[in-house]
Formats: sequence, structure tokens, C-alpha cells
Amino acid sequence: MLHSKKVVAAGLVLVMMLGSGTAAMAEGYNNNKNKGKHDDDRKGNNKIELHLTFNDLKNSEWAMRYIASLASKRVFEGYDDGTFKPQNTVSRIEAITAAVRLMGLRDQAESPAKMSTKLNFKDANQIPAWAVGYVAVALENDLFSESDDMVNPQKVSDRLWATTLLVKALKLDADAKAKMNTVLPFTDAKQIPAGSVGYVAVARERGLVDGFEDNTFKPNQPVTRAQLAALLDRVGGQLPDQDNNSLTGTVNAAVTGSTLNLTRSGSTYSYALHPEVFVYRNGAKVNVSAIQVGDQVKLSLFNNQVVFIEVTTPVNSNPSTVLYNGTVSVPVTNNTLTITNGTQSSSLALDPNVVVYRNGTRITAYDLRVGDVVSLSIANNQVTYISVTTSATPVTSSGTVSAIVNDNVLQLMKAGVNTTYTLDTNAVIYRNGVQASRSALQIGDVVNISTSNNLVTYVQVTQMAQTLSTSATLNAAVSNNVLQVTSTSSSSPAYYTVHPDVVVYRNGVRATLSDLRAGDVVNLRTSNNQVIYIEVTRNAGVDQSFDIYGYLKSTTVNAQGVIATITISQNVNGTDQNTLYNVSPSVSLSGNLGLFSEGHLVELIGSNNLVTSIVVK
Repeated sequence: MLHSKKVVAAGLVLVMMLGSGTAAMAEGYNNNKNKGKHDDDRKGNNKIELHLTFNDLKNSEWAMRYIASLASKRVFEGYDDGTFKPQNTVSRIEAITAAVRLMGLRDQAESPAKMSTKLNFKDANQIPAWAVGYVAVALENDLFSESDDMVNPQKVSDRLWATTLLVKALKLDADAKAKMNTVLPFTDAKQIPAGSVGYVAVARERGLVDGFEDNTFKPNQPVTRAQLAALLDRVGGQLPDQDNNSLTGTVNAAVTGSTLNLTRSGSTYSYALHPEVFVYRNGAKVNVSAIQVGDQVKLSLFNNQVVFIEVTTPVNSNPSTVLYNGTVSVPVTNNTLTITNGTQSSSLALDPNVVVYRNGTRITAYDLRVGDVVSLSIANNQVTYISVTTSATPVTSSGTVSAIVNDNVLQLMKAGVNTTYTLDTNAVIYRNGVQASRSALQIGDVVNISTSNNLVTYVQVTQMAQTLSTSATLNAAVSNNVLQVTSTSSSSPAYYTVHPDVVVYRNGVRATLSDLRAGDVVNLRTSNNQVIYIEVTRNAGVDQSFDIYGYLKSTTVNAQGVIATITISQNVNGTDQNTLYNVSPSVSLSGNLGLFSEGHLVELIGSNNLVTSIVVK
């Protein structure tokens, strides 16, 4: 981008042509009639005309702010007829030119010395004269690989090539090479060459690119001008400021007349606004009067006037508009969005015309994924605008929790196979629609998980395990996946269907259904009317003593008024579980008998599920 003082020194005149049909600077390289013409060559050297709005963005509103931002810096521009042609593909020479300009090297690339460089590429004769300096500067700044012997200036840029180019522009080549063995989550990851994996990994980490809704990357898909504008703008936000014409600050006074007042690093500055300055706020182009005190903005200057303003963080100065951030915790249903922020969960009604964006692309609210981090605008108690700031990682596996999480180890059962995973220290876990700790995961929970670098980063419980309130005794060996038991609280037999991935424990170790014996006393957990977890608490035919503590729930007495059964409540793996025990007619009662009532702690001592001593604590 040209410095203002350089513009004045060269005698150049800025002509703002917002929305008019006169000349706009564009490479025009993929337009045959303009092929080989550089934008400044077409205008001469004494006049620069700058377009920030174009007449063909009706179906590309999502890219408007990116296009305007880049045009304001003369990085990526439109055509003479007032169009931007957002759906046109981008040639490699266009992308290289834009990358060099984005790096603040335009003046160098257009210097006589660079434009007269003798290039050593095999197809140097195919590079237009105006672009020679850009290729020379790109080569000097490592935008080409050592093995590149051709520029292929007319070749269409694809997603993988453009991604690699801009990671190089960020000087992250070393980072990319260190991540060449990253396991990418895309279903078409095998289409990405091994030597390019690191560049895609770095671009994802930096928020430059992401996959599509179907979890593909589409590395060979051509890049459109609108898509490249979005990519360039994201990269530009991570480059160091190249000059004083790109600024950030906080609005400290209402906009009056044609002056914008900002606070920057504790000091106040005033900037002149161009009469047709482009302003972008809350996902839309707005009038300058929409800027509010407290808005955090970034702006572009040209010829000492502000020509572009983007409100990066709007202030909540209007009581009717609420700004909210959170994480999507359940899929959108019935036009309701449920998000969590810390421990607080909120269900919010969506405006019928809600605007939703992900990675610069307009989507519907029903495209939001559980785990997406979002920023919202709410007016009149309805969500009017949603921006996905961090996309949820696509599901990479699923299964049933088969053991209590211990030492960050998560065990899942799927199709009869038990798999062990390691949880990332910052893994996000959602259970029952709210964020939970890893200890909240229960054996029998059905989960979806996402992994990165062989660590589980996200867990969503899709079906929660349910715990029966009483234990039961097996009446017969399991047959045809049917479990026949008699509950300790009922004399009638009950029949349960066993889930194909049921988890069975006997004698403290994993077992199979065939290891169960008639007479075994078991605890069961069910989900969707199927048994998903069985734990043998007492083996058939074995005399086992017990000494346990719990909180008294209830008792029953026989005809003689003697306690016949006692039910206590215990917390097992984070869940309250009630267990009924038979009581010996000669039971011993001791302790503080005055506290022998519901809710008080008791100790039960006995054997074979028969209580012989009750101690009131």
C-alpha cells in the first residue's frame, strides 16, 4: 500500500468512485481483453481511482467487507466497469500479486529495478511485463519452493496452492514443515500431498481456512475472487502493520460531521472521513452514523482520509441490542439456539431472518454444530446475527463409555471392540446439554468424540446412561440377548434386552455375557430400554460379607413390627443409587438411635445381602 506522503510527492490524485461505473483497478489477468495489463498502466501515472463497492456482489454479500478492506489498501481490486466478478476464478499471477501487496511490498515490486529483473523460470516469457517485479519480489521472499521452475501464471489457483502461498507469506514455512505428520480431520485428507499437509495444518490453526460442511477440504477446487479476498483479509490480520495507513482503535466520541475520534494506546486522535467511507458493522454495510462510542475498529487511510472502517468489536450501548458469546451445546431445533457460557446455559429464540456466518460463508442456523463457539447479537429478545468464531471439530469417532475415566484415559466400546483414547488436558465435554468435567462421564454413556494429534479434544454425550434404582438377581443364563432377573425389591421376574455393546464386569474385571451365572446379584444400567452395563456385585453361591455406609431412605417392617428391609442411598460415580437390603429378624441396632430417620448416615453390616447389624451415625 502506498504511503500518503508518497502519493502527494508523486502528484497522484485519489478519486473515490464508490459504486460508479468508471475505472477501478484490477489485475484483469483472467479477462482476455485486459490480459497482460496492469491496473496503473491502464490509468496512466498521474491518477488513481479507487473502488470500494461494486455492482455485482448481490450473491456474495458475505465477502463484501473482505473485498472493500482489500480494495481500500489497493491489494485486490475490481474492474474498469465497476464490477468485482466475485465468482471468477483467480490465476496464479493474480494471487502472487495480491500476496506481495498484502506483505506491503508493492512499491518494491513496481520499482524499475524489480520490473527489469531477468527471471530464471522456464516460462518467464509468459509472465506479463507488469508482473515481473511481483514475481521477483515473491521469489526473494520465499513464496516459491526451491524446486519451482515454472510460475504457470495463467493456471487457475486451487485451494491447496493458495493456502500454501499465503502460509509462506506469513513466514510460517518452518512451522508448516514441523507439522507435516499432522493427521488432518478431513475425509478427503488423502488427496492432500504429504509435503503440503503441514501448510494446511498451520492454516487451520491460524483460522485462515477450514473444511466444508461435509468435512472435506477439496484441495483441488479452484479459488474464486471472493474466496481469495476472504483468505487474504484473514492473512492480512496476522501480518505486522506495514505502514501508518492501517490503524486500530476505540471510538471515543460520537461521529459528527466528517471526523472520527479514536483512542489508540491511551492517546486521542482525529481522522478525516471521506464522504463515502465504507463502514462495516455487525455483518452489514452501514452508514457512518451507526458507529457508536466504545466500538473497537480497524480502518484504512488513503490520501489522509479514512476510506474503510470495520467495527471489529461492537459496544453494547443500545439496551435493545445485546452482544453475547458462548458455545453451541445442542443442535438448533424449533428455531431455538442453546448455548453455554461457563456454567450458564441459555436457550435463545432465533429471529426468522437471523443472519449466520461461518468462515465468511453465509449458512443457516441449522448448520450450526454442537461445540461451535459463536458471537451473537440479540434484539427484542431474539438472536438477529450469529458469527461462528471457532468451528467445532467434526466428529471422528463414537462409542459407549466402558470404564470410568481415570488418568485422562477414555475407554469406548463399539461393535464389540474396546478402544482406549487419551483426553487432551483442555478437552471440552458436554453432558445433558451443559459443559461437564471428565469425571461426569458415566459407564454406558453413548458419546461422539473429536480428536486432534491423537488426543480427544471434544466429547458430546448423545445418550446418557441410566441407572436402575435397585439391584437384581439373575434367574438364568443370558440367552438370545435377553436378561431375566428378579429385582431385590420385587418378587416378579423382569426381562431386559441386552445392547450389542453391553459392558460386563465380574470380580472386578471385564467379562462377557457368557460369564454370568444364575444367582449372580447384579447392578444394571439401561439406555433406550436396553441393558448397556452389568456389574456383578455378588457371585452366585458365594458367601460374601459386607460393611457399607449410606443414607437411610426407608424401611419396611413385618407383621411382628420388626424391620424386614432397609433401603439406603449411595453416591456411585457421581450418581445417587438406592439399594434395598433384607434385614435379619435378629438384627442388632446401635448408635444414636434418635437419629434413625430418613437422610441420616447409617452403617450396614452383614453377608449374602442380609443385614445383621445397623449402626446409626
